[in-house]
Amino acid sequence: MSRIGKRTISVPSGVKITQDGSMLKVNGPQGTLEMALRPEISIDVKDSQINVLRKEESRTARSLHGLSRTLISNMIKGVSEGFQKRLEIVGVGYKADVQGNVVNLALGYSHPVRYELPAGVTAAVEKQTSITIKGPDKQIVGQVAADIRSMREPEPYKGKGIKYSDEVIRRKAGKAGKAGGK
Repeated sequence: MSRIGKRTISVPSGVKITQDGSMLKVNGPQGTLEMALRPEISIDVKDSQINVLRKEESRTARSLHGLSRTLISNMIKGVSEGFQKRLEIVGVGYKADVQGNVVNLALGYSHPVRYELPAGVTAAVEKQTSITIKGPDKQIVGQVAADIRSMREPEPYKGKGIKYSDEVIRRKAGKAGKAGGK
């Protein structure tokens, strides 16, 4: 039995769960999320508890048991609290600005970089060098953060670029022979 899959999921107040065939729909204050359940997996909703069950003992069903439970748990957390990722911009002249659903970035290129946010995801710029991405879907929030980071990944010599707030950049030494002089 899967250790993660057999844990029950508690549903907070204000979150409504509906199942229509194989579609699972979760409504909450932050939004609505849907997920298609695989035929090997079923859920049992009682009061404010959800149990994820597998219908058979095949290898695929055992693999999907814990995964399905985690995905459902993330959906419930997303519609009740939401997810967020913080990015930091390091570099002289590098900055960010949000206008509606478009993030404008100045990253040292000859042109400004525009990134259009998908539906349900919002971005906020506290300082010009700090971006917070928020949304109910953990996967989409992470993908948006990775897309923005990939526009100018941090480089190891000066540390310039876009990095996650909790990311540590391993720095390299520059040219060692430069100080020797010939």
